[in-house]
Amino acid sequence: MPKITQAKIAILATDGYEQLELTQPLEKLKAAGATVHVVSLEAGQIKGWDKDHWGDNVAVDKTLSEVSVSDYDALVLPGGQINPDTLRTDDKAVAFIRDFYNSKKTLAAICHAPWLLIEAGVIRDRDVTSFKSIKTDVTNAGGRWHDQEVVTDQALITSRNPDDLPAFIAKIIEEVEEGRHEQRQAA
Repeated sequence: MPKITQAKIAILATDGYEQLELTQPLEKLKAAGATVHVVSLEAGQIKGWDKDHWGDNVAVDKTLSEVSVSDYDALVLPGGQINPDTLRTDDKAVAFIRDFYNSKKTLAAICHAPWLLIEAGVIRDRDVTSFKSIKTDVTNAGGRWHDQEVVTDQALITSRNPDDLPAFIAKIIEEVEEGRHEQRQAA
């Protein structure tokens, strides 16, 4: 596995994140050498959703009010239905995602997390994928939807579901190694 030992990566989530879509990137990115922080709206712990029932808790390392875009080299947005639906109603979370996109650093969203990209106004004219049930939301927001395990458009990485996690995580590592994507247009 490639090493990204100097990288700092934020995973932005709240209660209802899809269990594997947070825990696997957290474990694999740390194993690759990155410093990874779980960032949420409030301190304490957040509870995962595991297929059809509540899952495990994960400790929050930093609150959104304690971080800035300049602190991180990449931002990962896990899906699930509850997590991104809650986050997209929080103005600070949406602004953080938009600012991260505009920083031209790696931004990765899986499953239902492209709802957050839509809300942040960064999906128009981008090649993306998502969980199939939000395909219409993505295309209505101007995204070019593809049914592939991972789609990358200038360091904007998207995947469909937990089955795509190996490709999703590998692409995050690759894009972080490449650094900023200066050619990416701001939202």
